[in-house]
Amino acid sequence: MFLRWPPVTFLLSFIVPPVWSVHMSWENWRSTQRNGGDEFEQPISQPHIVFILVDDQGFRDVGYHGSEIKTPNLDRLAAEGVKLENYYVQPLCSPSRSQLMTGRYQIHTGLQHSIIRATQPNCLPLENITLPQKLKEAGYSTHMVGKWHLGFYKRGCLPTQRGFDTFFGSLLGSGDYYSHYKCEGPGMCGYDLYEGEEAAWEQDRGLYSTVMFTRKAVSILANHDPHRQPLFLYLAYQAVHSPLQVPARYLERYKGIPNPHRRKYAAMVSCLDEAIHNITLALKHFGYYDNTVIVYSTDNGGQPLAGGSNWPLRGSKATYWEGGIRGVGFVHSPLLVKKGSKCRTLVHITDWFPTLVTLGGGTLDEDLNLDGYDVWEAISEGRPSPRLDILHNIDPIYIKAKNGSWKAGYGLWNTAIQAALRVGHWKLLTGVPGYSDWVPPQTFSNQRLITRHHNERVHWDRGKSIWLFNITADPYERVDLSQRYPHIVKKMLMRLVQYNKTAVPVRYPAKDLRSNPQYNGGVWGPWYKDEKQERDEEEERYNNLFTNHLGKRRWKNKSKNKKLKRQSRTLA
Repeated sequence: MFLRWPPVTFLLSFIVPPVWSVHMSWENWRSTQRNGGDEFEQPISQPHIVFILVDDQGFRDVGYHGSEIKTPNLDRLAAEGVKLENYYVQPLCSPSRSQLMTGRYQIHTGLQHSIIRATQPNCLPLENITLPQKLKEAGYSTHMVGKWHLGFYKRGCLPTQRGFDTFFGSLLGSGDYYSHYKCEGPGMCGYDLYEGEEAAWEQDRGLYSTVMFTRKAVSILANHDPHRQPLFLYLAYQAVHSPLQVPARYLERYKGIPNPHRRKYAAMVSCLDEAIHNITLALKHFGYYDNTVIVYSTDNGGQPLAGGSNWPLRGSKATYWEGGIRGVGFVHSPLLVKKGSKCRTLVHITDWFPTLVTLGGGTLDEDLNLDGYDVWEAISEGRPSPRLDILHNIDPIYIKAKNGSWKAGYGLWNTAIQAALRVGHWKLLTGVPGYSDWVPPQTFSNQRLITRHHNERVHWDRGKSIWLFNITADPYERVDLSQRYPHIVKKMLMRLVQYNKTAVPVRYPAKDLRSNPQYNGGVWGPWYKDEKQERDEEEERYNNLFTNHLGKRRWKNKSKNKKLKRQSRTLA
């Protein structure tokens, strides 16, 4: 499909509020706002917050990290803001999103293992207060556009039940960019595009999702008054997650890349870059920009098998090597004190919860038990970060290290367990951290990436179950120091033990066949009903049956009475 971005002024002429002419120019619109009353001249004190989360973008897959992919708009926004060059996310989709929404590590939400799958009766635990809920308490209008991937097995798990006033997007982790269908196996296929809590059949025009989500986000900006109420917009793009699909015109600029995966991936990133440009233009034209904080973040590292690149970092998506968890991130805002700078202090995705709630004038109650820190001053003013360590994760289910043992963990820790911890300069890994090669950029190879040509293969790691790196001195994780500094290893193992004492049980239920979309009108959506719901529905069915039965009896009695009356008239 061949799609072109329309000019922003043309695009927005169809989505401005109905009280304005669709042909009104930006200048006239802004003049109307200035002359509309004194209330427009007194800007709200709380900043608007736009959080942009992109999917599977590798550490190298942005221009300012040396990529061959052209991202002029992201480069400019980052250069004029603050680049986060010591920023960490989680290695997979659901874990990063859960920690963004709650400000809590996976071990404290029960989501330590893998992702939330479409067929599982599982979601972000309802007892956890979310970021949009706290911002809503602070007076924000809250909107989500894009990928949820935090579970949907029952209605209470949906975005509009977790703090968002509106939701337009997908519930699953991936799907077709045009048809918005997703298969989870043979006979398990369904539609996955929602408006609020209903399938968005009527809103679906078969648009490429990056374009569609951008238009929806611009529409939200157009229909909200930035001078009356602060806005929180969570824009979670599907891009650049597989499948590798992109409008043809973006491929033209990357004809020189022979590797087909990398070529399509690069085109997807360019389309995303233009989308961010259009969002920025809309913020400026609709009067938000001067009082807005834009946060840009990846959700995890890139997947080399699908065209992504984390070079020169080690590993990939779904691993605890730096290539899986070191994220691309920046903050852009006129409200920043030190613009055009780099933040090299530790920042983690859990930190956005307390940072943004505090920035928005909200309150942080002690019973939230947050693992995140307010890092606004570290980002905006260059002050030291309050964060000194990061628990990347402890997954007690993933125990695949054949040589892992309590002995290897000095009797303190079973090194068969997959775990990763950062304390200061030091990083400790136990168990099987995941695919551990260094994968150079694939632009020079026309071989399928599955053959792993040109990779730096790691052979000496076989049989190991514990690693120690000085990440500051060795960000590429080439020199294992676990044998040289056993005392550091022991201290970090003790820290893991302390963290593990606070962990809650893992939530990873088995597949539920009732999740099949064929039982839900061909749509992926809530299927689970708890006992109370079932009782209520059973009672409603009984009441309807009883009412219908009474109605039928009344109808019969009425008919009988009419018949008797006719007979009486005949006899008379």
